[in-house]
Amino acid sequence: MPDSPSGAAPPRRRRSDARRSIGAILDAARVVLGERPEASMEDVATAAGVTRQTVYAHFPSRDALVGALVEAAAAEYLALLDAAGLDTAPPAEALARFLDAGWHFLGRHPLVLNPAAPGAPQPGRNALSAAVPPRLERLVRRGQCSGDFDAALPADWLADAVIGVQHTAAAHLAAGRVTAREAAALCLESTLRLCGGSLPVTKTRRGHP
Repeated sequence: MPDSPSGAAPPRRRRSDARRSIGAILDAARVVLGERPEASMEDVATAAGVTRQTVYAHFPSRDALVGALVEAAAAEYLALLDAAGLDTAPPAEALARFLDAGWHFLGRHPLVLNPAAPGAPQPGRNALSAAVPPRLERLVRRGQCSGDFDAALPADWLADAVIGVQHTAAAHLAAGRVTAREAAALCLESTLRLCGGSLPVTKTRRGHP
């Protein structure tokens, strides 16, 4: 007996097609909304190579699409942090790896860092704000316990400060005030000074070869 009526796609194929369609829509939304935060659902559909109706079939509103994009971005960011060895590398090196993961993430998902953009996720109500700071706080506390970082300030305060420094560096980069290399170097040196650590490797500083 056939698994489905003649001419109808089997359920497994429909699920596979739906996953590919959702993936294409999210990839397109990441690029389109990152470049033009005011872009419409139709703009996203065109970039994804699907119809507007297909986008709405998976994401009933623009807020739903942005929410799904943030969830996908959070999963990607956490995978980067998992692969960075934050709990095993020497603390200063782990901090550098944390920042490197952040630069990679922000380069792929600029909408997440632009809360003023239409429909952008707001601070305090997305998965990233709940998942990322605790990992950094654990890293800072480990460095304080090992003596690599200054223990004079609370680890949770320093974790929030480090994230704030990287956001500031990203804003300077977006405004064209520094290059990507300068932003990364300034961010690393500033965060290590905050934590009372030292550069794990030789880094290029702004204005120096």
